[in-house]
Order: sequence, then C-alpha cells, then structure tokens
Amino acid sequence: MPRYEYRCRACGATFEVNRPMREAADPATCPEGHGDTVKLLSTVAVTGRGGPAPAPAAGGGGGGCCGGGCGC
Repeated sequence: MPRYEYRCRACGATFEVNRPMREAADPATCPEGHGDTVKLLSTVAVTGRGGPAPAPAAGGGGGGCCGGGCGC
C-alpha cells in the first residue's frame, strides 16, 4: 500500500498516511487534529547494481537513429 506524506499548514507537522491509490487525493487530518493539510511531493530513489553504466561500443553498430544499420 502506498505511503503519502503530508504537512499541516496549521501546526507545521509532517506526517505519513498509508492508503490505497484510489484514496490518494482524499484529505488527511494531521495527528494534532487539524484539517488544513497539503500532500507533499515525494521523491523515489531507484538504484541499480552500482557502478558506472557501460560505455557504448566504438565503431557504430548498435546506436544512432536506426540502431546502427545505416552507418549514421
């Protein structure tokens, strides 16, 4: 279930709410009972296996506008 982060405009508290995506736009009440809250934009960090990306092969073949077939 997705977790959404909110900030209360009345007291400044930041809190999270677990709820289904279909309820993402529903209002949330802060833990202090205030109803004037705003949903925060969250960032997600996606990592791979680590290390640099492989360099493209030299001499064409596998890139360009058409996959390297035309020599561009």
